[in-house]
Amino acid sequence: QVQLVESGGGLVQPGGSLRLSCAASGSISSIYAMGWYRQAPGKQRELVAIILSGGTTTYADSVKGRSTISRDNAKNTVYLQMNSLQPEDTAVYYCYTSMSRGSAWGQGTQVTVSS
Repeated sequence: QVQLVESGGGLVQPGGSLRLSCAASGSISSIYAMGWYRQAPGKQRELVAIILSGGTTTYADSVKGRSTISRDNAKNTVYLQMNSLQPEDTAVYYCYTSMSRGSAWGQGTQVTVSS
């Protein structure tokens, strides 16, 4: 079983920045991808950013240019740096990983952008 532990969420003012972290532990098989999804109240879960094992990244249009996803393969950890945050970025952010033996989700971390 794989555990994903997220950290770094919280309350931030519009225009501010946050860095989310997600560390994978447990029965980790070959990781194909790690990434972040988010779900706002009343909305479906959506992809924010994902990074493949080779380093290729994909971003949602809504965060492109103001977010950066990175990964430390040695630590099985993925990071999401988000800048210029806006109230519409308010959501629960979930870490995700896809591995040779399946996939896993974190418990989620709340990000609230408000003045």
